[in-house]
Amino acid sequence: MINDLSQHTRLTSVNTACVVELTLGVVIDINRISIGEIEKVNKLPVILTIDPSDTHRALATLTSAFTADPFFRWVFPAPDVYLDGFPRLVTAYCGSGIGAGTAFSDSEFCAACIWLSPGNAPDEAATGAVIEATIPADRIENLFGVLKAMDGYHPHDEPLWYLPFIGVDAPSQGKGLGSALMKHALQSCDEQGTRAYLESSNPANIPLYERHGFEVMGRIEVGTAPPVHPMIREKR
Repeated sequence: MINDLSQHTRLTSVNTACVVELTLGVVIDINRISIGEIEKVNKLPVILTIDPSDTHRALATLTSAFTADPFFRWVFPAPDVYLDGFPRLVTAYCGSGIGAGTAFSDSEFCAACIWLSPGNAPDEAATGAVIEATIPADRIENLFGVLKAMDGYHPHDEPLWYLPFIGVDAPSQGKGLGSALMKHALQSCDEQGTRAYLESSNPANIPLYERHGFEVMGRIEVGTAPPVHPMIREKR
């Protein structure tokens, strides 16, 4: 279900026909116009909920986006191991977010994110199995140390929106797609009056998260692993 196309667009249903109503009052029947054309008219990306049938596209987008991520390339240093292991890790850890309708992308899958809404937690057993099967043995101990530290920062005693993964394919970076994805999901956080939480595996992304209201809670650095920064966004 699409509940927000952008800050200037909304999707409604009129007599079973889906239409997009722009700020200017123009109504477009999306049965007769492509999402790409809507984006051109609106000059903002259309954010869609990822259908489970498109899981492979979302995983491909995230895998591409994290190719140069310092932490995850420490986890998966060899290219072939990364291409095999990273999407398996994402699926195990938070793939349930896709089935729950809390994963989003732009219309061309140039950017994607997976959120876990209140009541939906990472699958620790499945994640542990993937770690044991795919990650080099000399990194496993430090990785589990990082995960344990992350759990110490992660709020567990309240309803919480958790963002495990968000990424933009390199050729599409700098076009506002990451911000559009953030705004889309954070609207639900604000409507529900909950806090939001994430861990930044790349320090270069911290300013983006700060612009959307997140604050650094601390710094996690275990052994040879690059630093991870847990971040919290207070209720709005």
